[in-house]
Amino acid sequence: MALWVDKHRPRELSRLDYHKDQAENLRNLCQQGDFPHLMFYGPSGAGKKTRIMCLLRELYGAGAERLRNEIMTFTTASNRKIAIMTMGSNYHLEVNPSDAGIYDRVVIIDLIKQVAQVHQIELNGQREFRVIVLSEVDELTKDAQHALRRTMEKYVATCRIILSVNSTSRVIPAIRSRCLGIRVAAPRPYEMMTILQNISKKEGIVLPSELAKRVVQKSERNLRLAILMLETCKVQQYPFTVQQEIAGLDWKTYLHETANQIITEQTPAKLEKIRDRLYELLAQGVPPEVIFQGLAKDLVCNSDMSIKAKVLEYASLYEHRMQNGSKYIFHLEAFVAHFMNIYKKFLADSMIMDEF
Repeated sequence: MALWVDKHRPRELSRLDYHKDQAENLRNLCQQGDFPHLMFYGPSGAGKKTRIMCLLRELYGAGAERLRNEIMTFTTASNRKIAIMTMGSNYHLEVNPSDAGIYDRVVIIDLIKQVAQVHQIELNGQREFRVIVLSEVDELTKDAQHALRRTMEKYVATCRIILSVNSTSRVIPAIRSRCLGIRVAAPRPYEMMTILQNISKKEGIVLPSELAKRVVQKSERNLRLAILMLETCKVQQYPFTVQQEIAGLDWKTYLHETANQIITEQTPAKLEKIRDRLYELLAQGVPPEVIFQGLAKDLVCNSDMSIKAKVLEYASLYEHRMQNGSKYIFHLEAFVAHFMNIYKKFLADSMIMDEF
């Protein structure tokens, strides 16, 4: 049985619940003869993937929804085999090349070459090109992004690239200049409440407006998360009550507990335990930048005003280093160690002041 977030996902551009002017512009774009490379960007849960799938249906019809999963194997220069899970139809292919880690450049080059060399057989009402949807392009290495730029130019006659990114600042200018950028902003709170009420009606349940408002607030304008929270509330307790508990994400609670442990004790032994907890979060697939942002936010909120600026200064420094590096745990641990040093010195200075 499908989750509500998939079951009630719009399938056509005309049925999107918000950003309707943007949807109309996308429909007009599909009707033009020259279809460009596209880059959808915006926060997580804003609806980028939904709009991409609706766009593919507008281009190719219902055939774009007949999806199949495949495992594609790529060979590196050192004869190492890299297996990547892909999903697609006869008209498009979806892949997350960042899953290959440091070998993402090999995936980019070989994948686009394989897809671009296959021409469409049926052209009855279809396009002469196939589409490659690349997710989390902002997570690719710089070498992979430069390889993507070159292949985009080389195979433009037989394939189009649709990129999905959270932040354009981490995409090289050469790629940004070759794509038509489409910003998918997070839905407004009242739009999210309307969507939750519509889903409730389709499911035949009654959703109090106060509970819907609390779900929207806790989701932080992440529509996918809000729908998942609503379904969780339905499983836990129905009929709904206004004050019923809204279950949060386990990893967020775990991260909050990690920040509290850092505040409680600043020792080498505790730093080693914090490192294990950070490893656990990374192993569960939580993005490192999300871990860093949540950790820094909790630590700053629990710090004295006199050290907040210094904590933020080092947070920005180590976050920048993390984006340029490949071993995320090194930079996360370095930030925690530096915070412990700052906080322990603050506590020592406070005790001296109290004695006087």
